[in-house]
Amino acid sequence: MTSKTKSLERNRRALNVTGLRITSQRALILEIIRRGHLDADEIYRQAREKQPRLSLSTVYRTLQVLKKLGLVEELHFDDTHHHYEVKPSSDHHHLVCLGCGQVIEFHYPLSRYVKRNVPEAKEFKVIETEVRMTGYCSKCR
Repeated sequence: MTSKTKSLERNRRALNVTGLRITSQRALILEIIRRGHLDADEIYRQAREKQPRLSLSTVYRTLQVLKKLGLVEELHFDDTHHHYEVKPSSDHHHLVCLGCGQVIEFHYPLSRYVKRNVPEAKEFKVIETEVRMTGYCSKCR
């Protein structure tokens, strides 16, 4: 089984578990989101390469459905762009380039450290953590 076939099957299983009807558009949009942190316009552009008749409104509707089902998260890195990622299975953080907008995910035990060592966090039920660092990538420096 090729990696593309495995990925498509993973998307179909994720959609099937939610009880949502599996369409080629939904599976394609979920696959594109798995590749990285993209905004709706970039998801639309990439999806149109595979399905030229796909509309931007279909992309937006699908993103809302996938968010509601908990399959994807909407990230707000600035006021103008919302990026989407597949719901992560573990805490991770983001580096955001102020030049080109590139988003780089990284894993660091910061969340665990805060939960364990900050007295206020011990008395607070932390549901989710988010760390975003901004700066300039090597290309934009």
